[in-house]
Amino acid sequence: MAKPQNSKQGLQPARGTHDLIGEEFRRHRHVIDTARGIAALYGFEEWATPIFEDTRVFARTLGETSDVVSKEMYTFEDRGGESVTLRPEGTAGACRALVTNGLTQTNLPRKVFYAGPMFRYERPQKGRYRQFHQIGCEVMGAAEPLADAEVIACGWHIQQALGIDQGAVLEINTLGDGPSREAYRAALVAHFTAGAERLSEDSRARLEKNPLRILDSKDPGDRALVADAPTIGLHLTEAAAAFYEGVKRALDRFGVPYRENPRIVRGLDYYSHTAFEFVTDRLGAQGTVMAGGRYDGLVEEMGGPPTPSVGWAAGVERLSMLLDEAPAAPRPVAVIPVGEAAEAAALDTVQALRRAGVAAEIAFKGNLKRRMERANRLGARAAVIIGEEEMAEGSVQLRDLDAGTQERVPAAELAARLS
Repeated sequence: MAKPQNSKQGLQPARGTHDLIGEEFRRHRHVIDTARGIAALYGFEEWATPIFEDTRVFARTLGETSDVVSKEMYTFEDRGGESVTLRPEGTAGACRALVTNGLTQTNLPRKVFYAGPMFRYERPQKGRYRQFHQIGCEVMGAAEPLADAEVIACGWHIQQALGIDQGAVLEINTLGDGPSREAYRAALVAHFTAGAERLSEDSRARLEKNPLRILDSKDPGDRALVADAPTIGLHLTEAAAAFYEGVKRALDRFGVPYRENPRIVRGLDYYSHTAFEFVTDRLGAQGTVMAGGRYDGLVEEMGGPPTPSVGWAAGVERLSMLLDEAPAAPRPVAVIPVGEAAEAAALDTVQALRRAGVAAEIAFKGNLKRRMERANRLGARAAVIIGEEEMAEGSVQLRDLDAGTQERVPAAELAARLS
């Protein structure tokens, strides 16, 4: 039975969740707004899919042997007896939306951007929460290697626009096509079977179902075997090798630097061909900030036709941690009435400023001194002071709170002066 919380402490956020307030929220919003703007330049339209889905959307597509499905999903039975899951990632939901909205046959490829909360039951740590947020870009219905390169270039552009590209490195690999993977799978089975007694329990289970997953294991014993494991390069078909070369050529043309890492396999079953991660040394051990790849079979898993696709996702919390500084809080104009008679004029003024697109605040009570103190706490850039004399003249006192200067301004000109 859970230990009751101390009533004097008040209720706390659930473990692995946190509030976004003040500077942290401004960082969060800046990441999403910047990504949204860059994605639009590349022709991505924004979609919003439900936060929870039929459990099969994830269990069938992410792979029963994945940690996400076997250990981390928030799955429960609703009051109607249906099994539903809080979304652990965004790609499966986007592909489901493509199918259920009848979008698989027209206007392909679909280029989709999304942003929103995701949920995974895992050990909270720096930059990793049980409710976290992701941005992502998906290109659904494009089989060409140029699509892989363009979606990666968009991700790189977003990092440049955020000013976090210094120290970030794109690592890429290929998972090959079906025949390549089958040949590689056989080579991995032979390698890991020879050292099976040294594998972790999880990796022994994966040896039967998906040996590529062992390459992504963090277990020290597994890592020792992985270090000597064969790589996929020798097992690529001619077509798969040509596809990979096409991706790298396009990345060169887009001006995206990269290095090849044959150990990148991605953690989900629906990937093929390109796999990639943007990594940084600025976040300690949790260095991946953006990752994705090609998933040509996922839309078909959802009941749609074969629809080759590629995309990536990035954690907003991690990206925001990389920002050198938070965007500045907006600086309003404080409207301050002097005397009870000026209250009505102050209300008219503050609302007129807002309608003109000027952020404006009015304190609910207090004398001139207290209202000025509140204006300073708000970080106001200016104060508009209205007393009986100003009302009689149709003017206001405009005080620049940075320069410390003050002047009388016709009330009709105020919005233009502050815009």
